[in-house]
Amino acid sequence: MKILKRIVAAVLILSVFSMFAGCSKPNQKEQEEFTDRYIDILKIKTSDRETPIKNLSGGNQQKVILARWLLTNPDFLILDEPTRGIDVGTKTEIQRLVVSLAEQGKAVMFISSEIEEMLRTCKRMIVMRDLSKVGELSGNEITQDNIMKAIAGGTNI
Repeated sequence: MKILKRIVAAVLILSVFSMFAGCSKPNQKEQEEFTDRYIDILKIKTSDRETPIKNLSGGNQQKVILARWLLTNPDFLILDEPTRGIDVGTKTEIQRLVVSLAEQGKAVMFISSEIEEMLRTCKRMIVMRDLSKVGELSGNEITQDNIMKAIAGGTNI
């Protein structure tokens, strides 16, 4: 059995194989096209698809993992702290992608502890404290003040 290297192409294309259970798997050319397309879409900074993922920056590693799941064309995506620990430029790119996915009709659950990030990316927000829902905001209600009131006071807004 051939052991998969942890290269950008292998990590990215892994999720696609589950979509083809019982069917013919994508051939090498199709795998390369998938990989190249998502490297381009997510602006993954890599010299080529054969670059070991450990040689990428944290933000680009994060984008490879995100691309892996986007390849499955999900209707619902849960992103838990997808921008934690990455540079500002990559953080902005991921936030734009999240907004774009939502505009395309995808349901995206974006979990973040950064209020500013949530203000930029969310149209509807559930505020939780101690594992309990303490607020639900949408549209113009989503302000830093209302979020802080919900967190601090625990009153449903």
